[in-house]
Amino acid sequence: MREAGDIALRFFRDGAAERWTKGDDSPVTEADIAVDRFLAAELPPLVAGSGWLSEETADTPDRLACRRLWIVDPIDGTRAFVENKPEWVVSVALVEDGAPVAGVVRNPCEDASYAAIRGGGATLTTASGAVALEVPDAEGLGGLSISGPSSLVGPLKASGVETGKWHYALANRLVQVAGGKLDAALARPRAHDWDIAAAHLILEEAGARLIGFDGQVPFYNRETTRHGGLIAAAPRRAAALAAAVEEALAATAAAAT
Repeated sequence: MREAGDIALRFFRDGAAERWTKGDDSPVTEADIAVDRFLAAELPPLVAGSGWLSEETADTPDRLACRRLWIVDPIDGTRAFVENKPEWVVSVALVEDGAPVAGVVRNPCEDASYAAIRGGGATLTTASGAVALEVPDAEGLGGLSISGPSSLVGPLKASGVETGKWHYALANRLVQVAGGKLDAALARPRAHDWDIAAAHLILEEAGARLIGFDGQVPFYNRETTRHGGLIAAAPRRAAALAAAVEEALAATAAAAT
């Protein structure tokens, strides 16, 4: 992951990476492709019989037959990358039977790696060394620092939440909760497996949760890679936020009719 991040960082500092727009109107650069090719060569040999799912590789149904699957976002936050904002990350997870068992979210610009292994805890490693991550289970939404789209955070202001720092890359936004820089994070529907799988495990191993607006835990390596709206927070706060979001969405729908 460190080497993959360094590949992207060289393009970022040079500022001359070729870029184009994909069919879904999202940007991609030659840095995304270079990192994707590097990780596709390096990761699968580490786990015999493992499959591959990446944002920058054409998806194929053969992955569905694999118990273990690498889920990769070569550069999460490509918009930040092309706008020269140092908030993009490289995100990699190893999933087993639909649940992440290892994950790393690497921010090369900050020399910071969030990492976790199932049952082994979560850590943040920087130039200063490694520290264990632990999110205390708290309750109540008053004063909660929460990052997410304004369309989701705005209606929660009545519950006493406060707007936290916006992070372009969803994986980066989620791990800020594990690292204690945010109390909670929200994501609108349509996030992909590669946006969340690594951060999901890091959150859980730090003592937090990642759940859908419906309260369910995300499952991976399905036919669709898309997910519904998501909440990252300490367990009791995650449950309270799910209830508050449901109420806010219901109120919005009622107003629209």
